[in-house]
Amino acid sequence: ACVIALVGLLTGYVRVFPSPRASNSSDPHKLPTQNEFNYQKLSAEKKWTEEVAPPHLSEQQSSPHLPKAPVSLHKFNGAGGNLDSEKLWKLPEARDFVPCIQPSSNYTTPDKTRGYLLVRTNGDLNQMRTGICDMVAVARIINATLVVPELDKRTFWRDTSNFSDVFDEDHFINALANDVKVVKKLPKELSSATKIVKHFKSMSSFKYYRDVIGSLWEEYRVIRAAKFDSRLTNNDLPSDIQKLRCRACYEALRFAPQIEAMGKLLVDRMRSYGHFIALHLRFEKDMLAYSGCTHGLSNAEAKELETIRDETANWKVKEIDATEQRYRGQCPLTPKEVGIFLNALGFPSETPIYIAAGEIYGGVTHMADLRSRYPLLMSKENLASVAELEPFTNHSSQMAALDYIVSVESDVFIPSYSGNMARAVEGHRRFLGHRKTISPDRRGLVHLFGQMEKGLLKEGSKLSNRIIEIHKNLQGSPRRRGGSVPGTKSMESTHSEEAFYTNPLPDCLCQRASQNVNTSIRQSNRKVDRSMQKEQLLLLKVL
Repeated sequence: ACVIALVGLLTGYVRVFPSPRASNSSDPHKLPTQNEFNYQKLSAEKKWTEEVAPPHLSEQQSSPHLPKAPVSLHKFNGAGGNLDSEKLWKLPEARDFVPCIQPSSNYTTPDKTRGYLLVRTNGDLNQMRTGICDMVAVARIINATLVVPELDKRTFWRDTSNFSDVFDEDHFINALANDVKVVKKLPKELSSATKIVKHFKSMSSFKYYRDVIGSLWEEYRVIRAAKFDSRLTNNDLPSDIQKLRCRACYEALRFAPQIEAMGKLLVDRMRSYGHFIALHLRFEKDMLAYSGCTHGLSNAEAKELETIRDETANWKVKEIDATEQRYRGQCPLTPKEVGIFLNALGFPSETPIYIAAGEIYGGVTHMADLRSRYPLLMSKENLASVAELEPFTNHSSQMAALDYIVSVESDVFIPSYSGNMARAVEGHRRFLGHRKTISPDRRGLVHLFGQMEKGLLKEGSKLSNRIIEIHKNLQGSPRRRGGSVPGTKSMESTHSEEAFYTNPLPDCLCQRASQNVNTSIRQSNRKVDRSMQKEQLLLLKVL
């Protein structure tokens, strides 16, 4: 009896923990789900070293030093058999939407234009993206030839990239040929012509550009836009202009071939781990300095951020109450808080997570708690070799573009802060079919975290149920773009609107005729409206 029992025990042990010899079989190491081990053959999967390298890499460089799952872990496949895992990766309901961005029947191709529009971008990658797309629309409205925009080289990031380094310039010009005439440079004969530098009004209307800016052609042949971010209103524009904004953003403004290739490589490498989260962890030095958020930081770190804010001339707000800012929900979640949040939602510790971010402030120290909960934290820096990343390394906009690609293609996207990239990625994922995007209710979460710090609440089912309940309608389901907050007026009302590129519905997405879809949309709109209005009012107070 003892011999039989011993044999049975050894048999069970060998099945759960494969020997090194077994690892060479067709069923190699994989990550387990939260409640059970799932076995899945991987023999058909392409090895990373066999993938096609980006164009700028040699054959020898295409085999990077790749991170692998710990030997004790097995490949995680969240949809591999248990119901909870399937729910985690399940796409939002009512996804019966398709892009509808073709122009109307009376839309005409550009005729002889009245002059040239020069644009110098400002801000980070995603400010530049949305600004460029808006200037395409403005060029159409005022009947201008758009000169390929100059990228920002002067602000915090000090990136020397040109337009063609980040975006596919030829594709941009050709894709917009039926909408706006685009040229790479201002003609030589106009280089010495008198130019007017015009500060376009923020969030301006179609009428403003047609009548006020358009009238400048009577005296000038070249108009330079002094600033160009958030220069066009979100709503109340002709349908063809709104659709043009989407064509510019989601079709014409494609990343440069070498960035697209590297981004695809990163996505494929993350896919080899199974379903994965892209976490936009906005815990970088510039973000913390700008927002004045210091929770979880040392006094020395808080002082360093204050100095950066004081010395950055174009950041207008210098004195910030960090505690008040945090309880308004205006601070990014800390890495530790993100770990608590993901665990409460039900994501097991084996979940692969791509960190879409620059250098995390405080590095290993501030990442320790998140990494202890989720050891499979990946980034472009450890998914690719130094040689592969070398062409992009010293260019913040190009590195951000790689993160953007992986974030758009991830199974679940979660931003720790609703900044420019978070909004841009959310809108792109909505356009591509309402891919799952979980938007943390930071104000609600900070309240719960505060209770935990006081010992009034602990991690467990109670916390998990409350967090799941708060976020059940914040997962990227289709809904109409939010309008202005009731009771606000004039520019305050305009600034309280949800950004066009955060949610291109209804302008650029059409739903197939279905009663169920219509009902679902109405219910989703009603549920989200209240929480959106509260967040918008808080933002207005800050502004």
